[in-house]
Amino acid sequence: MYRLPGFEYYRPLSLEEALVLLDKLEDAMVLAGGTDLVLDLKTGRYKPKSIVDTSGLKELKYIVDTGEALRIGALTTIQELVDSPIIASKTPLLWEAAREFAYWQIRNMATIGGNLCNASPAADTAPPLLVYEAVVKAVSTSGERYIPVTEFFLGPRRTALDKKELLVEVVVPYRNLERHGYAYRKIGRRRGHDISIVSVAVALRVDDGLITDTRIALNSVAPVPIRARSIEEFLLGKEPSIDLFREASKLVDRDISPISDVRAPAEYRLHVSRILVEELLLKSYKRAFKGGFE
Repeated sequence: MYRLPGFEYYRPLSLEEALVLLDKLEDAMVLAGGTDLVLDLKTGRYKPKSIVDTSGLKELKYIVDTGEALRIGALTTIQELVDSPIIASKTPLLWEAAREFAYWQIRNMATIGGNLCNASPAADTAPPLLVYEAVVKAVSTSGERYIPVTEFFLGPRRTALDKKELLVEVVVPYRNLERHGYAYRKIGRRRGHDISIVSVAVALRVDDGLITDTRIALNSVAPVPIRARSIEEFLLGKEPSIDLFREASKLVDRDISPISDVRAPAEYRLHVSRILVEELLLKSYKRAFKGGFE
């Protein structure tokens, strides 16, 4: 227990070399920051024959503003997201989630790509990226493709990546959310710096007194991070009010399927999800209109 198993270790010096290794190795796993994988290796969750350590590929560490979206290299650390004024101003939901991500020691090692590829139902970066409708760029020796984050998670620890593919970039569009109000909150057992019991991200837009767009995402309440589509559809075209948001929050039951574990019972997760959705819809409205309801 808690001892690393034996495996062949590779440390490529370029992205091209990493892709060639993934193409030829039969049973390989990719190491990025290692904050999840190293523990999983020690506990025996995974026993790969080979580890491909990509942590030295500086070409995958960047944050670039294209004017329409942010392009974030997969090896960008969570702390680099926190420290980035571009992230804070252009994608505040992602910035708030990164700020609540564990402690600085972990944030300095953990990467945005690793957080997504680990495919935990509690992935902290997932709710904001679902709200922003981000896409990830996957590459292999055969070429590249873009996968919407809404289609990336297939189940606990399962993603849409092929075994020969490497996630190299996260593309976060923001221009279509510039007129939205937004809110994020994470509930954990230690003031947020823990694996989330529930976290929720919300963006809301109102035009001419009616809700024209709502995006709500949650983690830790289903096998994968999810969008609350039932609530989004219910709110569309309605006049915002406190009563409306309270009624809408009850529909989260249709979208989530929480379980009981060592961190919280399912009933608590369901109760907190309703409360957070209502609270964050109100907060998003207030942020959008600099005051909200009287």
